[in-house]
Amino acid sequence: MDEYKEKILQVCNGITQNTLMQTLDIEYTDVGENFLEARMPVNARVHQPDGILHGGATMALAESVASAASYIFVDAQKFVVRGIEISANHVRSISEGYVYARASMLHKGRTTQLWEIRVSDASGQLISHCKLTTLALPKTD
Repeated sequence: MDEYKEKILQVCNGITQNTLMQTLDIEYTDVGENFLEARMPVNARVHQPDGILHGGATMALAESVASAASYIFVDAQKFVVRGIEISANHVRSISEGYVYARASMLHKGRTTQLWEIRVSDASGQLISHCKLTTLALPKTD
């Protein structure tokens, strides 16, 4: 992995201290020209009572990876980014291992961004398909 990628991943993983991302053990694992990837362990901490991955935990992973991607791909010195809408279709269950989320930008407007987040298992099978709309607001002093 090149130095630039390592730096971005180090920053993304560094800002998760004392947050929901740390609680869920979300780890940012790869970044490219228009995507960011993360993974989250599937265990009892993120299960529904019947022992499968909770949809809310999946959505927390999806929003975390797309929000972090917004931070990377929108000028964070000038803008603050907020999620304004998220949706998910959960198509398969999983009870152990890891889920992997890849956030890819579908639209980069001046103020709004649209992200597609595919959450899959270790074999690449789709677990959830999510969409997040973010809003970039100018920072005020």
